[in-house]
Order: sequence, then C-alpha cells, then structure tokens
Amino acid sequence: MICLGIESTAHTFGIGIVEDGEILANEKDMFVPEKGGINPLDAKNHHEKVKQKVLEDALAKARITKKDIDLVAYAAGPGLPPCLKVGALFAKELGKNKKVIEVNHAVAHIEIGRHVCGILDPIVVYVSGGNTQIIGYAAGRYRVFGETQDIPIGNAIDVFIRETYGKDKKAETFGGPILERLATGKYLELPYVVKGMDLSFTGITTAAINKFRKGEKIEDLCFSFQETCFAMLTEVTERALAHTGKKDVLLVGGVAASKAFRQMIEVMCDERGAKAFTVPPELAGDQGAMIAWNGVLAHINGQKGTRKADFNPLWRVDQVDVKWM
Repeated sequence: MICLGIESTAHTFGIGIVEDGEILANEKDMFVPEKGGINPLDAKNHHEKVKQKVLEDALAKARITKKDIDLVAYAAGPGLPPCLKVGALFAKELGKNKKVIEVNHAVAHIEIGRHVCGILDPIVVYVSGGNTQIIGYAAGRYRVFGETQDIPIGNAIDVFIRETYGKDKKAETFGGPILERLATGKYLELPYVVKGMDLSFTGITTAAINKFRKGEKIEDLCFSFQETCFAMLTEVTERALAHTGKKDVLLVGGVAASKAFRQMIEVMCDERGAKAFTVPPELAGDQGAMIAWNGVLAHINGQKGTRKADFNPLWRVDQVDVKWM
C-alpha cells in the first residue's frame, strides 16, 4: 500500500510517500519570514505557492505517479488554521476516488519515532517550536503527563535568540542551532520553573533577555538558558518514567536535534536503567513522511476515511483513539 501524507500545520509544507513501512520520498519547503515570527496568512500563501512543486518532487523521488497512490493522509491539527486549510483542501483534491485519512500532527511525530527507532511503549518527550509535552500511552490513548503552561521550549529559544543575538545580526529563522553553537560560557542563575509535572518558559526567557541588556555575555546566557530549560524537561521526564514504569524515552520534534538535551536525557536514562532514543534529524521536524506513516497505521486499524476538508487547530494528542497500540 502506498500512502501520500501532507504536512501543513505551520511553517512547513511537506509531502511524504510511504509504501508499507518504507519511506519513498519526504519533500518539503519551509516558509522563512524576513523578520519576526510566522504570520499565518503569509505561511498560508507560501504553502499555496509551493504545494504543486513539492508534490511533483515527491512523486519523482518515489518514482510513482498520482495513479499509484492508494491512500491520502493529511495533518488535520493542531496548527495554524490558514495553513491547515491548505493541506486539508489539497488532500481532498488529491484524494478523489481514494480513501482520505485525518491525522493528528503530534501523534504522527510519535509514530514515526516509534517506527524508525523500533520501540513499542516509550515515554515521549515532544519538544518543538509549537509544542512541549511529556507523553505516554495508557488505556487506548496517548496521555499527557506534563506540558508547558505558557510558551513551548522551541518558541522560548527562538524569542531569546531573536531578542539578543538576532538584534544586530541576521539570525537564522530558528534559534536552536544558534543557541547550541554559542553555549560555550559559564553558568548564570536563571528561573527554574517546574510546577508539579508542568513547566513554564516565559520567566526564564524574560530573565535571560534582561540579563543580556544589562551586559551579560551571550555565550554565558546561551549556556545557562539551555542547561536550565533542558534540566527542567529532564526532571519531568524522569518522574514520568518513575510513575509509569516504562523503560524507554523517545525524543521527537525539532528541539530533539539538540546534542546537549540528548546527552542530559541519556545520562538520566542510564541512571534509571532505561534507554533513550532520538528520532533521526531528517524526521525530527515537521515533514510529510510522518503523516503518511500514521495514515497507514490508522487505515489498517480501521479508521474511517473522510470526504470533507475538516481540520481542528486545537486537536490535542490525548483526544485521539490510538487503535494500533
């Protein structure tokens, strides 16, 4: 079975093609704003402009035609409404006379990670520009054991870098690589906010920006920022492991690319007799292959198709019936 998956929840328009469990293609085009954050309407216009080219590139890479596609899946949420609508309508267009499956973006991140890492039942640390959640499967659904109470970790990093390093330099769109590259200084105390199993990143972001404006070195602040944020996440992850008794931790989402974060999680897992896994970099960020693979799982486990172009920007990971576990 060949499934085409469409990702369009935020800055990335991606199309992945999966045949059974093999990724045949995973093409994408990312919207890069000239300055500041993502304007949803600008991202939507970008997706409309590139969708046909991304499709053609994916079909060429997979060496198939549209007639070879058996199933179409698309990310129906969560995400930015204008962007979600582009993917939903494109799925409806491509899915004429085919089964069309709605996929939850967060669940897709988990499933592609489980698939490529070969693990069954991990605690999942989902960290990206739009999400920060500690997740584990229980009783038919993925349950959220802890999450951010305000902004996600990836967004916090982007804001910090944009308001410090990016003020005088043309910074890359995403702050994670810059943060890691500059994190060569000494530790400065920053707010450490863990509330039960939940986290908060606004206070640390504001404090770090204020310290920079008062003359603290960017290298010291980058090191301190990542050490503090990642320690907070590791603490909550460790408690989730202890509570559930699970033996594996899976890092997914764009921030999972951070070497410093992976090392911190690996040390914690070693001390607890658990194993740490990280989704490969090419599958860590938003892309269509994860949507396609989740579509295959949903289809073979009886999920009904849709003829509508529905989407839900607030569709949480714990609202999805996970019939394949």
